[in-house]
Amino acid sequence: MWTGFQPLTVQRDGVKIYARHGGPAADTRPPLLLLHGHPQTMAMWHRVAPVLAQTRRVVLMDLRGYGDSDRPPAGEASAAYAKREMARDAIALMQSLGHARFAVLAHDRGARVAHRLALDHPQAVTRLMLLDIAPTLAMYEGTTEAFARAYWHWFFLIQPAPLPERLIEADPMAYLRDGMGRRGGGFFDERAWAAYERCIARPGTAAAICADYRAGAGIDLDHDRADRDAGRRVTQPLRVLWGANGVVGRCFEPLKLWHAAAENVSGRAVDSGHYIAEEAPDVVLAEATEFFKD
Repeated sequence: MWTGFQPLTVQRDGVKIYARHGGPAADTRPPLLLLHGHPQTMAMWHRVAPVLAQTRRVVLMDLRGYGDSDRPPAGEASAAYAKREMARDAIALMQSLGHARFAVLAHDRGARVAHRLALDHPQAVTRLMLLDIAPTLAMYEGTTEAFARAYWHWFFLIQPAPLPERLIEADPMAYLRDGMGRRGGGFFDERAWAAYERCIARPGTAAAICADYRAGAGIDLDHDRADRDAGRRVTQPLRVLWGANGVVGRCFEPLKLWHAAAENVSGRAVDSGHYIAEEAPDVVLAEATEFFKD
């Protein structure tokens, strides 16, 4: 799956982050960092990254708590899993490779990290493309019954420990199948699915996933509100894509919500569900090739 990509591990504040990188070293454009979603790993990019790496530098990382990266203790208010911390992981990774400036293509939870990256490190992020999300704060503030029923995991995972952890650990494969299967299926490559199964069963994964979502419903919202109150918005060019057959597009107006959070936004719905990079890789490749051409 990763022919031509070199593995590496970067350590920041005692947390090891697993990554891969590939593509022509002579490419003078900013490299492209790919960030995955929940409950997946960098394997979700297997239909996209190798093609992009034919013509540019591409870096992939497993978010802390996922894949082959470390699962540190959550700490007070699950602060170790704040998107601000995950963004710092990304900065440390890219700096270790000598990349002071880079572009970002991200999905789901990774797209929330990318949003924080763009706000906290505007000097590092040149432009970003986000797949199938609206801003986290807007989604929580605009939650409806339809959204709560469809995105039940948002509200299950933030319940006090150890309830959700214990239920996930009782049958992690069932959590994976039920969680992802409700939003599509039949298009997952067996090699990618094997990676998802292996990593969901790693010790500490359930606690890390819950900490990620508890941070998303707590400290991340504090950071988002502080930005909104201060008038801070994403200033880099932002492209957003969402699945026409997905929950985000049905329950929210993604482009309108992103216009409120960013200054230079474009985007559209695509013929897909939630897992756009695996369901509609040709669309992602076409959009990314055009958007990240400079």
